[in-house]
Amino acid sequence: MHTEPTGRQAAFFRAEGVLVSRPAHLAAAWLAANAQHLGQRAARLGAVALAAPLSLGLGDSSVGHRVAWSALRGMSADRIAVLGEEYAATQLLDRLRPAGVDLLERSRRDGCTIVLISDLIDEIVAPVGAMLRADHVVCNHLEYRNRRATGRLMDPIATRFGGGTLRAFADDHGLDLSASRAYGAFASDQVLLASVRLPCAVSPDRGLRRIALDLDWPVVER
Repeated sequence: MHTEPTGRQAAFFRAEGVLVSRPAHLAAAWLAANAQHLGQRAARLGAVALAAPLSLGLGDSSVGHRVAWSALRGMSADRIAVLGEEYAATQLLDRLRPAGVDLLERSRRDGCTIVLISDLIDEIVAPVGAMLRADHVVCNHLEYRNRRATGRLMDPIATRFGGGTLRAFADDHGLDLSASRAYGAFASDQVLLASVRLPCAVSPDRGLRRIALDLDWPVVER
């Protein structure tokens, strides 16, 4: 029996790997390197160095992201906001991957609601979402107390956006996952891709390439 869609179709884009080439822990390192004092910079960069292997998939990536962004502990909200905009302008906006942007524009022409998912913090990814005219941005958020970063990320962590978190998001925004599509580049994106009707791996890493082959998912190479 044919079932009519229950909401709008969406296109979910994992920013890292599909639209931007720089992993999130490098953004944390860039902000840490621009801390006000030299002593602070050394300590902050040490935290990012510890997180890098996890952020690159050698372990629990969500833990890696928590450790990487902990390097910003004690920085003021104003400083992080300024540096976040600067990082987006100098490192991301003029380096978006054409293949990913083309897939996004095709999805927009098909009438999809555009959802951008990123491991970056909102101070960095908001300008990217604005440039791409995304309807929604799902990203990480730093916790602040008295206008200073605690070094913690607020839950949920965007790395493994899928499952119940994704279904709740779709329900809240009137999106029909059974009519939607998703684009990812890493093995950690498999939960997101498996949750929609039209999954697509974009220049996938070895893990996602193997999964795409096993499940007969389309693969797009840049």
